[in-house]
Amino acid sequence: MFPGEDFQFLNILGAVVDIALVAYVIYKLITVIRGTRAVQLVKGITVILIVWFLSSFFGLRTLQWIMSQAVTYGLLAIIIIFQPELRRALEQLGRGRFFGRSSTPEEENTMKTIEAIMKSIKYMAKRRIGALISIEKETGMNDYVETGIPMHAAVTSELLINTFIPNTPLHDGAVIMRGNEIVAAACYLPLSENPFISKELGTRHRAALGISEVTDSITIIVSEETGSISVTKNGDLHRDLDEERLRAMLERELLEEVKSTSGLWQWGGSKNG
Repeated sequence: MFPGEDFQFLNILGAVVDIALVAYVIYKLITVIRGTRAVQLVKGITVILIVWFLSSFFGLRTLQWIMSQAVTYGLLAIIIIFQPELRRALEQLGRGRFFGRSSTPEEENTMKTIEAIMKSIKYMAKRRIGALISIEKETGMNDYVETGIPMHAAVTSELLINTFIPNTPLHDGAVIMRGNEIVAAACYLPLSENPFISKELGTRHRAALGISEVTDSITIIVSEETGSISVTKNGDLHRDLDEERLRAMLERELLEEVKSTSGLWQWGGSKNG
C-alpha cells in the first residue's frame, strides 16, 4: 500500500468515526429531551430551518433575513427558556450517564415501581403497620387474585400505604402485583405447612412462605409486632432486612428480569426464545 493510499484510508476512517460520534451524541440528546417541553422546541427549530433553506434556495431575501434573525436571537432564548433541560443534560454528562446505556421505558417504569414499594415499606415498618405484598413473576397467580378485591391500579406508595392501614376494608390479606400494577387487594394466600417454621412467625409470614412454595413470586412482609421486614422467595424466608438489602433484592428480581427481556426483544427474540 502506497503512502498516499494510507493517508486516504485514514481520512475515510476519520470521517466515519466523526459521523458515528455526531450521530451518537444526537441520539443521546434525543433520549434526554424525550418526554419534555424541548420536544416541541426541536419541532419548531426544524420548521424554521426548513423555511430558512427554502427562502435561500428561492431567493426570498426578506423571509431569509427574518429567519436569520430568528436563528441568531433564538439561541439565546433557548438557553433561557429551557435552562432546566440543559441542566439535566449537563448533570447526566457530569455523572457519566450521558454516554452510558439508556434506560428503556419498561426499566424506568420498573424503577418507579420499586421506589413506590420502598417508600411504602419504609413508612409502614417505621409505624409497625402490618403488610403483605406478593409480586407475580412467571407463575400465574389468578387463583389467588380471585379471592381478593380487584383493583387494577398503578403502583403508588400512597395507595399501598392506604391499603394496609388498620381497620380499613382492604387491610386484611395480601396485595398481589403484576408488573407495574396492583391487581387485587385483600387476597388470601395459602399457608405453609412446613413443620420447621419458627413458632414466633405469624399468619403473614406463613402465608408468604406458602405462596413462595407454590409459585415463583417474591413476597414482602412487614411485621405488625416488630416492624421488621422480611422477604420470601422459592420457599426461603429472608428475615430482618434493612432498606439496602430489600432494594437490592427487588432490583435483582424485578429490574434485571426487565433488562434481560428488553435485550432479547432488541435482538428480535422473545422471552420464551
